Amino acid sequence: MDEYRKSVTVHGREITVSTGLLAQQAGGAVLVQSGGTAVLVTATMSKQPREGIDFFPLLVDYEERQYAAGRFPGSYMRREGRASERAILAARLIDRPLRPLFPDGFRNDVQIVAMVMSLDEDVPPETLAILGASLAVQIARIPFSGPVAAARVGLSGDDFIINPTYRECSTGELDLVVAGTDRGVIMVEAGANRLAEEDILEGIEYGMETVTLLLAFQKEVLNDLGITPVTFQPPAPNQPVIDFIQAKAGEQVVAILAQFLPKAERDEQLAAVETSVKEALAALPAEDPVAVALAQQPVKMGDLFKSLTKKSMRKQIIEQSKRVDGRTLSEIRPISCQAGILNRVHGSGLFTRGTTQVLSITTLGTSGDAQMLDDLNPDHEKRYLHHYNFPGYSVGEVKPFRGASRREIGHGLLAERSLLPVLPDKESFPYTIRVVSEVLSSNGSTSMGSVCGSTLSLMDAGVPIAEPISGVAMGLIKEGEEVRVLTDIQGIEDFLGDMDFKVAGGAHGITALQMDIKIEGITQQIIETALTEAKAGRLFILEKMLAVLDSPREAISPFAPRLLTTKVPVDMIGTVIGPGGKMIKRITEETGAKVDIEDDGTVTIAAPQAEKANAALRMIEDLTRTIEVGGVYMGLVTRVISHLGAFVQILPGKEGMVHISQLADRHVRKVEEEVNVGDEIVVKVKQVDGKGRINLTRLGIHPNDALATRR
Repeated sequence: MDEYRKSVTVHGREITVSTGLLAQQAGGAVLVQSGGTAVLVTATMSKQPREGIDFFPLLVDYEERQYAAGRFPGSYMRREGRASERAILAARLIDRPLRPLFPDGFRNDVQIVAMVMSLDEDVPPETLAILGASLAVQIARIPFSGPVAAARVGLSGDDFIINPTYRECSTGELDLVVAGTDRGVIMVEAGANRLAEEDILEGIEYGMETVTLLLAFQKEVLNDLGITPVTFQPPAPNQPVIDFIQAKAGEQVVAILAQFLPKAERDEQLAAVETSVKEALAALPAEDPVAVALAQQPVKMGDLFKSLTKKSMRKQIIEQSKRVDGRTLSEIRPISCQAGILNRVHGSGLFTRGTTQVLSITTLGTSGDAQMLDDLNPDHEKRYLHHYNFPGYSVGEVKPFRGASRREIGHGLLAERSLLPVLPDKESFPYTIRVVSEVLSSNGSTSMGSVCGSTLSLMDAGVPIAEPISGVAMGLIKEGEEVRVLTDIQGIEDFLGDMDFKVAGGAHGITALQMDIKIEGITQQIIETALTEAKAGRLFILEKMLAVLDSPREAISPFAPRLLTTKVPVDMIGTVIGPGGKMIKRITEETGAKVDIEDDGTVTIAAPQAEKANAALRMIEDLTRTIEVGGVYMGLVTRVISHLGAFVQILPGKEGMVHISQLADRHVRKVEEEVNVGDEIVVKVKQVDGKGRINLTRLGIHPNDALATRR
C-alpha cells in the first residue's frame, strides 16, 4: 500500500495522519503527528473469536519511548521497562471511549498499541493517540461503530484553550479531556480548580466542537481510503431457552428486586433462583423442545440470567422510579464517618456509605520522599501520592495480591486529582504527602469513597487543606426516550446501567470528574442534569463528613516528622554536603535529623522532635555562615604545634590558627602553656587572607563582645 497522508487544522495547529508506510503487517497502522509530537497507533485483531468467555478481550497498550524526548531511561538497564503510571492512565484514556463502540457479542481479541515516537512538550500526545486508535481500528476492518475523537480543553483566565501544552495544563484552572461520537459525549476526564458546574459544561461543549471537526476529518480519510464500516452479526439468541428462563424465573426476579433487600440477601436469593432454573433445565427430558434447542445451541446461563435481571431492574427504575434497595432516584445511602481511628499513623479517615467502606491513611514525609518520575511528562517529581488498593475480600472473593491493577491506578489518580487543588503549596507546607485508600468493602463508587475518607484523613493529619472535598457517583438508565439519572449508584446499577459519572468537589466548585458510558453517546442535557444532581449529593455527603471533623487539626500528629526549611546559597550546597556526604552524615549522626537539599539550595530538615530539627538547622547555618573579620567565636582547639600556634575550629568545617604570639598578652614559650587539644576558647577573627585562610587571636577581646556562635 502506498503512503497516504492528510492534514486538518485545529485551532491553528496542524494534525497530520499517515498510513501505508509504517507497520505494514499490523491490521491497521496510523502515524499521527502534530508539531514535534508523533504517535504510531496500530490495531490488530485475532482471526478467530476466543471461545468460552463472556467479555470483549480488548487490550490497549500505551508505550513511551524515552528517545522521543531525547532522553536515556533512568533505570540501571537503560532500557524501558514496565509502563509508568502515566502511561497506564493514557492507555485507559484510549480504552474508555473506544470500548463501548465494539458490538455486543464480539469476542475476537483486539490489541491497540499507541507508541509515542517523538515528543514536543507543547503537544501532549494522548488525544492524538485516541484519534489514531479510531482510524487504525477502522483501517484494520474491525467491527466498530465509530469514528470517535477526543479533545483536551484548558482554561486560562476566562479563555478556554483547545489542546493546551503541558505547562498550560498544570498551571491553568482546568485540564479536561472529552471524547465523543456523532451520537454525543462518550467520555469525560477532568481535573479542575474548584470550578462551577456551568464552567465544566461550557468546557465540555467547547471541546465537542473540536471533536465534531475531527469526526468529519476521519470520515474524509476513510472515504479516501475506501474503508466502509464492517458489520458484525452476533449468533442468533436461543429463543426457546430464553423463553423458558423467563417463564421459570421472570416473576421471581421481579419480586426479589421489588423487596428492596440488602445486597447480600438480594444476591443470595437471585443465586438461588438461578440454581433452580439450571436444575429445571437439566431435568427436562431429552426430547423436550427446550432441551433439544439447548443441545443444538449451548448457552451461558450466567449471561441469560444477568440479562433477565438487567431488564427487570431497569424496568422497575423507568416505570416506578424505585431502585433495587428501595431508594428514590436522588437518595443517598446511609453514611457514617470517623477520623483518627488508627493511633500511630499520621492521619486516618474511615468513610462508610451503605456497604461501601474505605479507610484512608495519610503519611507525611520530607522532600526526599517525593516520587521521582521517569516518563515523558516534563514534571519529574511528585510530592502528593494517592494510592488505592482493592483487595478481593472487599467483594467476598479470593484474589492474590499481584501489584496494582490498571483500575486501581486509575481510581488512585481520580482521588488524587480530586484533592490536589486544595492541598497547601510546598512553601507553606513543605511535607511530601502520601495517602493510601484501602477499600475494605465494595458496593459501588469506592473511588468517591476514597475521596471522602482521604479528606478526613488529611484533616486528621493536620494538613491545612483549603476546603474539604467529597464525591458522588451518578448513574443512568436510558430506554429509548426515557431517561433516569441516579445519585450514588451501587454495584448492580453500575454493572447493569448505562453510565458511571463520578464528580468530586467542595462547597466552592468541582475539582475532578470522570464519566464513562456503555452506550454510544449522551447529550449535553443529560450531563447537565447529572452535574446538577451530583452537586446536591456531594454537598449532602460533605455535611455528614463535617459533622465528624470540620477543619484540619491545629497540629500535626506527634508521630509525624517535624520539618524546618531554610535556603543556602547554591555555591554553598557542596559545603553542606561535604566530601562524600561527610557533613550531611555528621549532622544526621549528631542530631538524628534527616536533611534533604534541592538544586536551588532549599534545605528541608526532618526530625522526630523539634529540638533535634533545630540542632540540625544551627549546624547548617554555621556551615554556611560567612566568617567576618572582627567576629568573636567560641572555638575548639583541634591541633597544637608547640612553637607555632593552635588550630581552632570556630564553625563546623571552618578552622583557623591562633599564632603563638596571639595566645596571650605576654610571651608564651610553648603553646601547651596556654591551650591544649580539646579546650574551648574564645577567639576573634583577625584576618581572612586571599586564599581563605583564617587568622585568629585571643587578644583585644572585650568582655562585652557577644559570642557570635558556638560550634
